[in-house]
Amino acid sequence: MTRAQSLLALTALLAACASSPPVDRGSGDAARPNVVVVFVDDLGAGELGCYGQQHIETPRINSIAERGVRFTNGYTGSPVCAPSRCVLLTGKHSGHAEVRANWENGGWGPEEPEGQWPLSDEEVTLAERLGALGYRTAGYGKWGLGGPGTRGAPERQGFDHFYGYLCQRVAHNYYPTHLWLDGERAPIDGAEYFKAHQRLEAPLESDRAYYERFGQGSERYAPQLIADDMIDWLDEAAGGDEPFFLYYASIIPHLALQVPQEYVERYPAEWDAEPYLGQQSYLPHPSPRRAYAGMISFLDDQVGRILDTLEARGVAEDTIVLFTSDNGATYVGGVDTTFFQSHDARRGHKGQLYEGGIRVPFLASWPGHFPEGVVSDQVVSTVDVTATVLDLIGAPAATDPDVATDSVSFAAAARGDLDAPARPYLYWEYRPAGAQAVRRGDWKLVRTGLKKGSPQLALYDLAANPAESQALDLSGQFPELVAELAALMDTSHEPSEGFPLPTVDGDAAEIMKRRTNP
Repeated sequence: MTRAQSLLALTALLAACASSPPVDRGSGDAARPNVVVVFVDDLGAGELGCYGQQHIETPRINSIAERGVRFTNGYTGSPVCAPSRCVLLTGKHSGHAEVRANWENGGWGPEEPEGQWPLSDEEVTLAERLGALGYRTAGYGKWGLGGPGTRGAPERQGFDHFYGYLCQRVAHNYYPTHLWLDGERAPIDGAEYFKAHQRLEAPLESDRAYYERFGQGSERYAPQLIADDMIDWLDEAAGGDEPFFLYYASIIPHLALQVPQEYVERYPAEWDAEPYLGQQSYLPHPSPRRAYAGMISFLDDQVGRILDTLEARGVAEDTIVLFTSDNGATYVGGVDTTFFQSHDARRGHKGQLYEGGIRVPFLASWPGHFPEGVVSDQVVSTVDVTATVLDLIGAPAATDPDVATDSVSFAAAARGDLDAPARPYLYWEYRPAGAQAVRRGDWKLVRTGLKKGSPQLALYDLAANPAESQALDLSGQFPELVAELAALMDTSHEPSEGFPLPTVDGDAAEIMKRRTNP
């Protein structure tokens, strides 16, 4: 079946299988609700006030939790950027997803080709599903699923409008020379190229010197440019007759540490006794802790602008808002995850399949439809966003094998159903770490050592051992359970030509040096 045939079949199937009536927005006209998905970058599970953060102020994001549901067992689909986006937008877990790691199309120079592994024409994204139902669709921020002109570019994957970075490498600098607008290069007036990874031998003479060397003024700050265009689009869309889907893939708080100085100055100067000189990659900054907190405050302000626009346009009660992160917080670039308790003392970080790498904040609100201020321990994941959104808007996930997913709706839990069925299990794999993991109930099995050809299994009871302490590995005590979960890992993995899993798919050393082109 061709892509065009698949989309025609999808359109007909979604219309036919809509088992619940559209939402009445209160005007007497039946209409589907709008959908806003805020998918932020490298935000740890403990970095929001509503999850216990003591240093960083996030009142507007907290308000989503206050007006809706805060999930304490929220997960992402992969521990790094590109595959997490693939999982969320396609509803396929990392054992089935097309993109399973951060494959790069080029290098770091200004003339290098941009982009990561492009999504295939055959993939069907959430934007395409919603577009087939009459939604206006827009994406903002970081894409990471195909460079300029490729089959994976957002304009070929269901988005009517996109503004932001196509390439994750370019997004390491918040003062780029250009962004991308609807498939066209969009230069930033007056911006000059400089490397996103630099190191200083000694501190600069003043804070101002850092901002002058590693910034080009708030008027060229890419996150601000992106957010301004987004709010303009949202304001127009919210005043229209069609439902809309907004996908805000914020590049913050991914490094480098770059944010307008006014945000840094919101936090105490005594936080930072020493500057960050770039010794762990990315750009130096005179006040690394304050800068990191300031970046999250900037993000909070932009989320607030989204919420304010929905209120001003009178569509807040007609709009589903989901907020989550693509993976856990990073461990390099001047980020002090210990100071911020970024992972709630759980083991691991970005790039790993321990809780610190894949457990993320997860919020859902829909005023008048979801209960307010509810805390749920239901296990939910970004892989389930597709099924959940389709369920909530009255268009259950299609069963056609050409558009099949691993997505399971958590709509009942979002509506406050205390008896909502638990998700059967969650599965992850990540080739660069040589690891797999599966969670079923409170049990989590982690398989590591695949890169070396010597797999090892560890079993954790997350209820009793949320930090996954190695001393409390229970694999030796429950061999039958280990065998069950290992079998679940094996059946969840589908071999991938582009992202073969070492040991599982063949010789580990040969696989780790292989480079496959899409």
